[in-house]
Amino acid sequence: MTVPTNPSPDLATPSATASAPLLTSTSSRLTQVLGIGWAISVVLVVCAAFWWSEPDATQGELVRLFYLHVPLAILEYVPFLLCGIGSVLFLWKRSEWGDLMAHAGAEVGVVMCALTLVTGAVWGRPTWGTYWDWSDVRLVTTLILCLLFVGYLALRRVPGDPTTRAKQAAIVALVALIDIPLINRSVEWWENRTLHQKGTIAQGKIEDINAFATLLGFIMVGLGIAFLMTHRFRIAWLERQVDRVGLDDAIAHRRAEAATGVDASVGRTPEEGGQQ
Repeated sequence: MTVPTNPSPDLATPSATASAPLLTSTSSRLTQVLGIGWAISVVLVVCAAFWWSEPDATQGELVRLFYLHVPLAILEYVPFLLCGIGSVLFLWKRSEWGDLMAHAGAEVGVVMCALTLVTGAVWGRPTWGTYWDWSDVRLVTTLILCLLFVGYLALRRVPGDPTTRAKQAAIVALVALIDIPLINRSVEWWENRTLHQKGTIAQGKIEDINAFATLLGFIMVGLGIAFLMTHRFRIAWLERQVDRVGLDDAIAHRRAEAATGVDASVGRTPEEGGQQ
């Protein structure tokens, strides 16, 4: 996909100087390397989960889901934090780069958070006897985080002034980020109101091939987030370029009409009778 480039960082003034890099495509050598690395890591995780590792003494075959669920649950914070950083940059410097990064981070974060909830439910049914427990603080706070950023994405779709909408979305993102420390520390702070055990990795309870498989899981999820973030940022930037090129063309068209006194939409001058 290629489009003409017309850089402009100020959401309200398309003619301003660009603060983000010029892009003409969503693909690059970086994304190709990330994509290949991601694909290889997926194959390695599948091999480690189903062939190289052994069933756990406590969880049995369910330990194989650990290699996906735990990396998702921990690394889901990364795109949300990038959304927060981008929101701060926009509020502080009116950085269009920051605004686009915030939008990309929110979308990728919602995907990762949803996958965390789904894999957690699949794991929870045979482990805890239920897919969902509303008394579990970690489950509820994670769901709240996901819904808050779904609301953020909905706000970004509301018609209106782009700059005002970006400001409002940035504030919502920063408020939503308050939930992340609650999720992270929920097991320690509300020990009697959670089905989750304390951090298995932090306590050093995983080792040998299981530790290696978990490491591969972190690499796989990390590469996936980097790949998706990069492409989503570039798609957002190209979409904004297309909008601005269209606006510039429309303005130039109307100025040409005003200069010549010809209504180009009907092909006749006003003195000749107006619209046909």
